[in-house]
Amino acid sequence: MKNVDRWLLPDGVDEVLPEQALVVERLRRELLDLYHRWGYDLVIPPMVEFTESLLSGSGSDLDLMTFRVTDQVSGRMMGIRADITPQTARMDAHSLRREGPNRLCYAGTVLHTRPRGPLESRTPISLGVELFGEATLSADIEVIELFLQTLKSSGVDNVHLDLGHVDIFRGILAVANLDSDQESQLFELLQRKATGELSDWIHSNISDATLAGWLNVLPRLAGSAEVLAEAKQALAGAPDSVLAAIDQLEQIVAVIAAGDVTVYLDLGELPGYHYHTGIVFAGYVQGYGKALGNGGRYDHVGEAFGRSRPATGFAFDLKSLVNLGQRDSSLVSGIFVPYTANDQRQKQIGDLRAQGNRVVQGFAGQTVNFQEIKCDRQLIEQDGSYVIQKLS
Repeated sequence: MKNVDRWLLPDGVDEVLPEQALVVERLRRELLDLYHRWGYDLVIPPMVEFTESLLSGSGSDLDLMTFRVTDQVSGRMMGIRADITPQTARMDAHSLRREGPNRLCYAGTVLHTRPRGPLESRTPISLGVELFGEATLSADIEVIELFLQTLKSSGVDNVHLDLGHVDIFRGILAVANLDSDQESQLFELLQRKATGELSDWIHSNISDATLAGWLNVLPRLAGSAEVLAEAKQALAGAPDSVLAAIDQLEQIVAVIAAGDVTVYLDLGELPGYHYHTGIVFAGYVQGYGKALGNGGRYDHVGEAFGRSRPATGFAFDLKSLVNLGQRDSSLVSGIFVPYTANDQRQKQIGDLRAQGNRVVQGFAGQTVNFQEIKCDRQLIEQDGSYVIQKLS
C-alpha cells in the first residue's frame, strides 16, 4: 500500500474528532443519567461473543450484518456485535436472573458488515433501553415515553411518532390458513403497499369474503388517531387479538397525545414482523429519510437463552441524535499556563482544575497557538500573586 493511502478508513467506517466527540460524549452522559433517573441500570456488554449466543433468535438480517472472527483460544467462531439487544437478553436470562421487572440501558459502538442505508455509518454508537419481565401495556407506555424524552433531551424538535401493532396482521393471518410461501407473498405485498397487486393476490388465494375484506383494507388503515375508529369498524368480527391490539393503540395514543409530538398510525406496516410481538414504534423528523430510532415489544428474545420473558425497548444511533439535535455545541475555552517549575503555580493550577476549569500547561520553549489549544485566558504572575488574564 502506498504511504499516501495509509490514512484512509474503510467505506462506512468513520472517526469522531475532538469537537464532535465532546458533543457526542456530553449527550451520552446526559441520556444515561436520564435513564438512571427512570430506574434503568447501565450495562456494558462485550464487543465480541460466541456466535451461538450473539445471533441466537436474531434472524437472518442480523446474521448477515455480523462480522465473524475465530477465537484463537477456543477455536470457536465469534461475532463482533451488530446489535446490543441480544446481549442484554442474555444478561437478563443468565448474568442477572432478576425475578421482577429488569430495566437495563447501554451505549456502545456496534459494527455492521455493510451500511443499513446509503451514506450510513457502519460503526454507529447504539444507545437504548430494554425492559424485561413486564407484559402489561404500562411497560410499553413507559418505554415510549422515555423514547420521546430521549429525543427531547437531544434537542430534536417536531417529532413524528409512527405507531403500529404486529398482532393486527398476525391475528388475521392466524385464521387465513396460508402456507409459508403464501404468507411471504402476502407480507411482501403489504409492505410495498401494492394495493392493486394485493387485491389480485387476495382474489386468487382467499376464498372467504370477510377475510379478503380485512386484508384488502389493511394498507388503507393509516393516518392520525382517527384511523383507529375506522379500523374497529373495518375489522369488526376479527379475532380477539386484533381488536385487543387496536385497543392498546388507543390507550397509548391517549397517554402521549398531550405531548408535543405528531402521532401517525399505520396498521399495515410491519417493521420487524418476524421479531416483534406487539407494539412497534419509530421516531422521524422532516427532511431526514430514515428513522432516528425505533423500538417495540419482542417477548421471545430470551427464548434462545432458556428464559423467555416479556421484553420491550428501543435503540438510537447516538451520532445521528447529535447531528439532528439543536444543542449547544460550544466548548468552554480554557486557561493557558506558561511553563514553570514553580510549586506555587502548580498548586494554583490544581485549584483551577478542581473548580472545573480547563487548564492547559505549556512546555519549555513551546510556540503557543491559542486557537489550537482552545484557550482564551492565561495565568500570569502579577505583583507577587497569580491572576487570570484575558487573551486579546
